[in-house]
Amino acid sequence: MYIYLDVIWLLNFSFDALLLLLTAFILKRRIIKWRIVVGAFIGSLLVLLIVSPFATIASHPLTKLLFSFAIVGVAFGYKRFRYFFQGLLTFYFTTFMIGGGMIGVHYFLEFEVAVLDGVLLTDSTRYGNPISWGFVLLGFPILWYFSKNRISDIETKQIFYDQIVDVTIQIDDVELKARGLIDSGNQLFDPITKRPVMILDTPKFESYFPKSLIEQSKNIELLTSDSLTEPHKWENRVRLIPYRGVGQNHQFLFALIPDLITIHKGNEDIIVKKGLIALNHTTLSTDGEYDCIVHPKMLVSSTIPSAS
Repeated sequence: MYIYLDVIWLLNFSFDALLLLLTAFILKRRIIKWRIVVGAFIGSLLVLLIVSPFATIASHPLTKLLFSFAIVGVAFGYKRFRYFFQGLLTFYFTTFMIGGGMIGVHYFLEFEVAVLDGVLLTDSTRYGNPISWGFVLLGFPILWYFSKNRISDIETKQIFYDQIVDVTIQIDDVELKARGLIDSGNQLFDPITKRPVMILDTPKFESYFPKSLIEQSKNIELLTSDSLTEPHKWENRVRLIPYRGVGQNHQFLFALIPDLITIHKGNEDIIVKKGLIALNHTTLSTDGEYDCIVHPKMLVSSTIPSAS
């Protein structure tokens, strides 16, 4: 049997470099190419030691641990212990993630079926069934790319959810609880009172509002027409907010003056006493992740510590 040591070394060098790059991507660390190359080279030396007279020492867990210290230390440097330790743990995480993924895919695809005495038998747990180099060569980059994209998606989602807050709206004896998205693109103000405007996904809360008010919000022309709708108790709270969308003429949003808006952000409750609630009848979030769009100006209102 022939062992192509140069090929094995090159594969291990390449894989170590990719793992270091994925580690840097996760930790958002600056990538210095020569450090990555040297770190990967140090890691690949372990393969050469395994086929040398020092094989027993090279295969010892303590030796592998020391090598990982050297790999991470060279690739990212040492600024303080926490910085180094974070890099080391993340390097192990990426290694186990990619390696475990490849083993999982391999045994998922390895599925044998046999018939014994008329009984159908399956076997997908044969230990020691080697993973071919072709599978490794093809599967490693695919899993690396897949892992990188999934981590990127998680980070994007985390940034998104950092902008999600709980909102409580009080109008007379009606209390609405919603999840709001803080959107810097929302710059709607009442042109007269300069009150910031929060946009509400009205269909989710229609049962809280008078039916005649909902009809008015859907057909704003009813406010000025002779065919008046049934009067409701919140008529004195109604305001029309002019706005202009992209490629559209000036339009109006139907809005209400609430008694109080409370934005629960972290350990703080932000009290908004001067704000408006615009009733919107189109879906704001197709995934249902939020129910209203919070004006960023509302976050600079008076703040009190949360009771929770």
